[in-house]
Amino acid sequence: MIPQKYSLLLSALILSGLMSLLVSGISTLRAVGPAPQFAEMWMSAWLTAWLFAFPTVLLVAPLTQRLVRCLVTTE
Repeated sequence: MIPQKYSLLLSALILSGLMSLLVSGISTLRAVGPAPQFAEMWMSAWLTAWLFAFPTVLLVAPLTQRLVRCLVTTE
């Protein structure tokens, strides 16, 4: 099991991985269509995207949380 103190890091890792997987798949499909090497091209695009997505999520998450706190009322 992973200690609780790593939960935000793990959440960012999973979220960035899933989102970059989805977006790179759609982008690759639109760019090359259902080509024979689609899966290989998709995985290559996904790994590159994930390398950028993960640190971006780590940097942007606190700003996003702050913005949400400003936009949401506590009744």
